[in-house]
Amino acid sequence: MKITREADYAVRIVYALMQAQGVMPASEISERTGVTLRFALKILRKLAAAGIAASQKGAQGGYRLLADPAQLSLAQIIECIDGPFEISHCLNREVGCTHMPDKESCRFRQVFDQVSTKLRQELDQIKMTSFKDE
Repeated sequence: MKITREADYAVRIVYALMQAQGVMPASEISERTGVTLRFALKILRKLAAAGIAASQKGAQGGYRLLADPAQLSLAQIIECIDGPFEISHCLNREVGCTHMPDKESCRFRQVFDQVSTKLRQELDQIKMTSFKDE
């Protein structure tokens, strides 16, 4: 299982905003992270919608980190982009099981749910400040 490239870039963008400790133009974010400006703007919109970042208009405009890096986890950033951690499509509530009439009793689903929960918990323990010295 891999996180999407978009979620990977979102983590890097949040890190750049954390280092800036203020407003950073989108062009500079793009340059620092190696993410194309167009893709960076798409990610920044999602981060802003999730309350992780905010945009500021004007001559001194750009983006700034809203969330406290000491409280902001990798899980929150990744979920903001990729949605809930579900290592299998069968964990999605809207998807029916093709093998059992009651997917809640499916042992495979139960194991996948446990693994997804553990993965989310592990990523939730990693706060952005743990990357501060890199």
